[in-house]
Amino acid sequence: MTAPTSVSQEGNSVLLNHTLVTEFLLLGVTDIQELNPILFVTVLAMYFVNVAGNGAILMIVISDPRLHLPMYFFLGNLACLDICFSTVTVPKMLENFFSTSKAISFLGCITQLHFFHFLGSTEALLLTVMAFDRFVAICRPLHYPAIMNSQVCIQVAISIWAIPFLHALVHSILTSQLNFCGSNHIHHFFCDVKPLLELACGNTELNRWLLNTLTGTVAIGLFFLTFLSYFYIVTYLFLKTRSCSMLHKALSTCASHFMVVMIFYAPVLFIYINPDSGSSLEKDRIIAVMYTVVTPALNPLIYTLRNKEVRGALNRKIRILL
Repeated sequence: MTAPTSVSQEGNSVLLNHTLVTEFLLLGVTDIQELNPILFVTVLAMYFVNVAGNGAILMIVISDPRLHLPMYFFLGNLACLDICFSTVTVPKMLENFFSTSKAISFLGCITQLHFFHFLGSTEALLLTVMAFDRFVAICRPLHYPAIMNSQVCIQVAISIWAIPFLHALVHSILTSQLNFCGSNHIHHFFCDVKPLLELACGNTELNRWLLNTLTGTVAIGLFFLTFLSYFYIVTYLFLKTRSCSMLHKALSTCASHFMVVMIFYAPVLFIYINPDSGSSLEKDRIIAVMYTVVTPALNPLIYTLRNKEVRGALNRKIRILL
């Protein structure tokens, strides 16, 4: 009996016509090499704004007793989440701008995929909870202390982080069980389910159903609940509020929240509701930059510029440090 022979080829171990992928090659944001230095500086600057801005919000929410309220508790969670979400993809993206190999191990790829979906789903759920918090505070102010007490907030926060972790675990486990044949070149700057399915051989119907139907339905459902909360708030304010100053303050707070929601959901819904197709991968790469790099950097700017309490707490902290 002839012993089977093995050949190593671009991260693939080939054994009797079966390809076992040990690593993938991330092709990055663009194929135009001349743009890499410009993109590197731009992405690095946005990442710095993200970490510095969200880090400042997280610091003042924790340190300032005046901000120990449910809205700012969840805002602190969002700031922490935005830093983690970008950190899943941006450091590897920055490295690959000047790397010649652009390789990521199979385990590293699945790990990145898991934390990307985990943190992305967590943010969608958190934005829904923040919208509900504003709904209760504005439309049911007398019941607000009882409904959104500290114990409830902690339990909600634990659920916000735990449920998406399990949801992402399903994606990562099912994707890791796929067989990958031929090319190991991922036409993206990070590992995501959609580009990996393009490389898989065998039956991927369950994976595609989970991505398009389940994840798409959850995203639409959370967006609808978030939109409904803000719609009800605006309707309530115009019908019930007599004070112009109170109306302006409430609308200003809701406007910053809703702006974050729209910036987050617009690219996400485009990618995960869009039918699978190889031709859409180029657009997906560009749009993915929006919600992995741009959105987390814009969130702290939106909240600090539009929220009087956050601006005041930040100014007090700066004066103490100086």
